[in-house]
Amino acid sequence: MSDKIVKFLAYDGKVSVICAKTTNMVDDARKTHDLSPLATAALGRTITMAAIMGTEMKNTQDKLTLQIKGSGPIGMMVAVANNFPKVKAFVGNPHVDLPLNDIGKLDVGNAVGSEGYINVIKDIGMKEPYIGVSPLVSGEIAEDFAKHFVNSEQRESAIALGVLVDKNGVKSSGGYLIQLMPGSTEEEISKIEQAVFKAGAISKMLDEELTLTQIAKKITGDENIQIVDESITPIYECDCSKEHMKDALATIGKEELKDIIEKEGKAELVCHFCNKKYEFSKEELEQIIKE
Repeated sequence: MSDKIVKFLAYDGKVSVICAKTTNMVDDARKTHDLSPLATAALGRTITMAAIMGTEMKNTQDKLTLQIKGSGPIGMMVAVANNFPKVKAFVGNPHVDLPLNDIGKLDVGNAVGSEGYINVIKDIGMKEPYIGVSPLVSGEIAEDFAKHFVNSEQRESAIALGVLVDKNGVKSSGGYLIQLMPGSTEEEISKIEQAVFKAGAISKMLDEELTLTQIAKKITGDENIQIVDESITPIYECDCSKEHMKDALATIGKEELKDIIEKEGKAELVCHFCNKKYEFSKEELEQIIKE
């Protein structure tokens, strides 16, 4: 079954809900980067968040970059999305491994670390991109982004992100973002809090093959939830090209390029996001210097 994102409104338009199924995307990332189960869970949550936030951008050329850098052994995680959303991502330590946590789950919190930051960069065609920086709270990612929305956008949010991994790969992956609009009542907020608590893990609901609409009803407690957009199909795909890599080489300076020609006779660049290799011959490097 293909991945999907559906947008909803609950409680007569006073609550916005985005639900995502990202199982295939996260499994594609796992295969691309040869991720350990723990790295799959951590990067998978980040990819899901990027896909959800990507749907909120208006234009096709807009770009969202999420950077998570904690004190844990996984290192930096980066996910980049457009508004399709098409997502690409990489992680500092793809083979990170730790013992299971106290409740027998993959220990994403300690892999990421609770000291560090989230960077949210939105390049939406303005002179300068919007950059929001928030401190990490737990390293569990969903909780960290909920805090980010309060700090940077003054929006109360409930966020869940989950990845279920077995010996064959990603069994289920997804997430949701619930945000309160002006006019939400205390009673509605209380209903949502209770519903979210009762619903349990998003990855478990997806593994039980609940539809995104069933999940949205379950996490809001609103049976009359309204579908706003169910046409969104997120994908994991890199947009690198030899032309992009040539531009990157051009930024390192003519003297350094001459040094590469003298010592190596050619250059090889590897894309962080998909591990594709690009070779530049001596002649191609000389042409970059001339330009």
